[in-house]
Amino acid sequence: MTEQSGVSRRTILAAGGLGAIGAAIPTGAAQASPQATAKGSPAGSPPGRAPKLRFRADGTFKVVQFNDTQDDELTDRRTVELIEKTLDAEKPDFALINGDVITGGCETRLAVKQAINNVVWPMESRGIPWAVTYGNHDEDSLPQSGVDEAMMLDFYRSYDHNLNASNIDGVTGTGNTVVPIRSANGGREAFALWLLDSGRYAPGSINGQDFAGYPTWDWLRMDQVAWYRDESQRLEQRLGRKVPGLMFVHIALWEHRFMWWGGVDTRTEADAARGRARHGIVGERNEDECPGPINSGMFNAILERGDVKGVFVGHDHVNDYYGDYYGVLLGYAPGTGFGAYGLPGAERNRMRGGRVFELTQAGDDVAIATRVVYARDLGIDLTANDQPMQPTPLGRKQAAI
Repeated sequence: MTEQSGVSRRTILAAGGLGAIGAAIPTGAAQASPQATAKGSPAGSPPGRAPKLRFRADGTFKVVQFNDTQDDELTDRRTVELIEKTLDAEKPDFALINGDVITGGCETRLAVKQAINNVVWPMESRGIPWAVTYGNHDEDSLPQSGVDEAMMLDFYRSYDHNLNASNIDGVTGTGNTVVPIRSANGGREAFALWLLDSGRYAPGSINGQDFAGYPTWDWLRMDQVAWYRDESQRLEQRLGRKVPGLMFVHIALWEHRFMWWGGVDTRTEADAARGRARHGIVGERNEDECPGPINSGMFNAILERGDVKGVFVGHDHVNDYYGDYYGVLLGYAPGTGFGAYGLPGAERNRMRGGRVFELTQAGDDVAIATRVVYARDLGIDLTANDQPMQPTPLGRKQAAI
């Protein structure tokens, strides 16, 4: 992930260093739970009017993950072409743009809405339920446009097929959501999609110490980890069993890097070969993983709970590998947006694509198969240039916001 700009505007960082965390973060995700329980649904649930997801009659369900569409209102036309051709070929039951939906360059409120609409309209116009997570670039236009992530969330939620939840009291980040998928017969939850905001950038300093020499991206906060853990336990208590699921965040966990190198401080090809063999890694790694400077502990919580079967990210546009890291799939979807950075030179757009997940329910178990769909296999022009389009017209509701 070679691009960086701006600073984080998350509540915890605005409050200052670790000494301010007690004031910046309420006492935990559990504070949000009584309110959610009173409404009969978990904290972070999609709105009641949103489409309800369920497995098909044959016990299957398909998810498509796009990543880093990352453009302004003059989106590269091939980004939209890739999304449309993937949706038409795969016919998913749910689609996700996993962070960096837009980037800097949107100078007005209208431009932000147009940039978003360009890449979500392919799902909305086809009636495909969809959602987003947030990445580090989504607020890059804030100084010019005045549109922050909370305002974007209201815009996303104005679409009929969007499944993003409203913000959760006491939990860091925007639009953290758990999307349930019910059994084919419409019964209880059979699978869960966990969508978390991994933030933007690390603060300038904590307790008077800067981050020179460390990665300067953001990380999941402990209240987000607690929210996942609490809601996971609540699902198990209500259903009498753990509900398997997948988790999507924009910025990689440290464990993505550990898995590739087969260790913590290892960096030789022999180390990588060990990692690939041990964890069954397939796919390409063309740039360093870029987690934040602090390990969130999310992977530890996932191991403890034993329900999330995979964590998939983006952020690093030219990686598309995945593997089995101690029973949990860790992996990437490649960058979808043709307007963002790619590989060097003439190969710039070779890795553009999306990741497909094919879920198959068998009793309480759900098998997961995953693969990548590439623009290069869909007849899309890979020329290393920019091909901006005129914005897709806004719907009536979206134009009125």
